[in-house]
Amino acid sequence: MSDAVYSEINYHITWHTKTSLPMITERIEDRLYHYLTHKILETPGAVLHAIGGIQTHIHIGVSLQPNILVSDWIGKLKGSSSYYINHEVQPKALEWQRGYGIVTFGTKDLQFVIDYINNQKEHHKRGAIYDRLEKYSGEDG
Repeated sequence: MSDAVYSEINYHITWHTKTSLPMITERIEDRLYHYLTHKILETPGAVLHAIGGIQTHIHIGVSLQPNILVSDWIGKLKGSSSYYINHEVQPKALEWQRGYGIVTFGTKDLQFVIDYINNQKEHHKRGAIYDRLEKYSGEDG
């Protein structure tokens, strides 16, 4: 990629546990988020803004340079994070459902998305979710 590229490509990404089972327990949540944070930060051209979720799914707010193939990158995050949790934290604790949801948004909406991600548990407890940021495409299998 050329050094003379300017971009503001912001994504809100979400994916679910297998059959939306409550697999992201207190025991693994911090380790999962720490692992994903580390993997995202070590990706050249990625800027992590927020990570959060509830027991059945995860949300990530990130800006990516245009040379990152998003579908492959998400696949690697999902695969390596479940491998890590299952081999380093608790055997057979985490499986991801196929698919994901991804929405682009403007930089003026960045703080809204960060706040939404950081307050996932409260939003779901109150039933105050934002449908556009909760959609995903998943198949059990």
